[in-house]
This record gives sequence, structure tokens and C-alpha cells, in this order.
Amino acid sequence: MNIVPLNMLQPGQKGRVVKINLRGKLRFKLMDMGLINGAELEVLGLAPLGDPMEVKIKGFNLSLRKEDALMIMVQPAPGKDCGNGK
Repeated sequence: MNIVPLNMLQPGQKGRVVKINLRGKLRFKLMDMGLINGAELEVLGLAPLGDPMEVKIKGFNLSLRKEDALMIMVQPAPGKDCGNGK
């Protein structure tokens, strides 16, 4: 099983949330919005400098800072390379 931080996924790639390593209010806010273990998501795009990134989860778009996306572990859907050479 290949598990990577969310920020490693490229636009158009899909994945499934495996673990959320955030703490405090932000963790609970994201969980309330549907970012929970097992949730499927798709990376829609990146800002010109790569921060923030936009993901689609549970039918809505969510923008995440790179530092927060780094703390969310996902299992990429089979098919597309996640840009890290694997």
C-alpha cells in the first residue's frame, strides 16, 4: 500500500484519506467538512506557486495550505503517478 502526503498528489489525481496528523481546531473543522479516514478526494488544482491546493471532497471544493496538506496522509488511486517518482 502506497501512502503519501496529500501535497504529493497532482491535479487530476484521486486518493483516499488514510490518516490526519493535524491537531486542534483545524483538525475538527476539516473532519466536520468530511475530511475523515476513508473519504475519497480529488486534487482539482494548485495555485501558481503551489500553495494553496484545491481538492474536491464530498461534493464540494476545499482549499488547503501546503503545510496542512503535508499532514494529511492519503492512498493514491491506481493509475496516475503522484509526481514523486513512484
